[in-house]
Amino acid sequence: MNNVFAGVVLAAPVSFGYTRYSEHGVPWFAGNALAEMLRLSGLEKSSIDGLAIASFSLSPDTPASLAEYFGLELRLLEALPFGGASGVIAARRAARAVQAGDVEVVACIGADTSKPGTFSQLVANFSTATMDASYPYAAAGPNLPFALLTQSYMDRYGTQREDFGRICVAQRYNANHCDYALLGQKPLDLATYLAARSIVPPLHLFDCVMPCAGADSFLVMREEQALSLNIPYVYINSAFEAFNVFSSDPVQLRSGWSRYGAALYEQADTTPAAIDLIETYDDYPVIVMLQLEGMQLCDEGQAARYVQDHELRFDSEGPAHNTSGGQLSVGQAGAAGGFLGIVEAIRQITRSAGRNQASSAASALVTGFGMINYDRGLCSSAAILSAGRV
Repeated sequence: MNNVFAGVVLAAPVSFGYTRYSEHGVPWFAGNALAEMLRLSGLEKSSIDGLAIASFSLSPDTPASLAEYFGLELRLLEALPFGGASGVIAARRAARAVQAGDVEVVACIGADTSKPGTFSQLVANFSTATMDASYPYAAAGPNLPFALLTQSYMDRYGTQREDFGRICVAQRYNANHCDYALLGQKPLDLATYLAARSIVPPLHLFDCVMPCAGADSFLVMREEQALSLNIPYVYINSAFEAFNVFSSDPVQLRSGWSRYGAALYEQADTTPAAIDLIETYDDYPVIVMLQLEGMQLCDEGQAARYVQDHELRFDSEGPAHNTSGGQLSVGQAGAAGGFLGIVEAIRQITRSAGRNQASSAASALVTGFGMINYDRGLCSSAAILSAGRV
């Protein structure tokens, strides 16, 4: 089957500035990520004629403000208000723009800052639904909806806390070998996971992502240009995005992946069994399980068995999962969390991951999920990447 994204590649993966709190604003994080991408690619800044940006804390600045601050003259400027689905959506839309000849090179950046109190402000004003229906009743932020989702999943399928713990422990092991993971210096075993303090039952401490500051980014360009620059790159074999899927479900135990999973593999001319790397969005472990099921890596309700049967570590046999440690161990830098998986997949496939490099990394499945609006995530995305020039 012909690749519908033929001729377009992803390159120059960058993770920058991860820290718990920072006095720097989004322009500083995004600008430094851009500078590092230019250094890795050898491109001049004038070569960047497209910018796709995802950020929760960019205000009062705008994407147009960033173009001015960075000295970019652009033909494409894309704001991506899709949270954890933003990275794949950025790649997909930028690839289409490059294919169409609208632009030559698109810088795709997810960046957010974090200061004491900023996360509380974000969740208090996240949407009119949360402002009206949850925040006034002390249901601040995503912990409550994910607790509801997690308990519903456990009740329906008999999943135990130990099963979620296997995900968290494996990811912490990966983070122990990742230089920028904020929790990478703190080992985690299953006993410690199970003994952690309760947050919102059934969620405990290590089920919950830690907000932080940072940026993740990559470049989208034509393959000929990447070859002329002599830089490693990866192909996009397939990519999908969807919004407000299965909206009539009383509790969200599936999302867009269940709609387009089969088509994603068909478009990429591959199968779930052929995937080397799995990079899921992971602000809570239950959403990892939903992505494993929705992307046909296991049957519905069988994700617990899947994590029991697979070690999920970067150095284990079988598909590696969230090789950087994912957000649960790296930290969630706002909208950059939606870029973490795809940036890590590019890094792994181009053999530039460092100490957490997976031995088999020729193909990757990347999934995204975002924008919890009162009780469910409204955005989902997925892509399959494969090795180009390494």
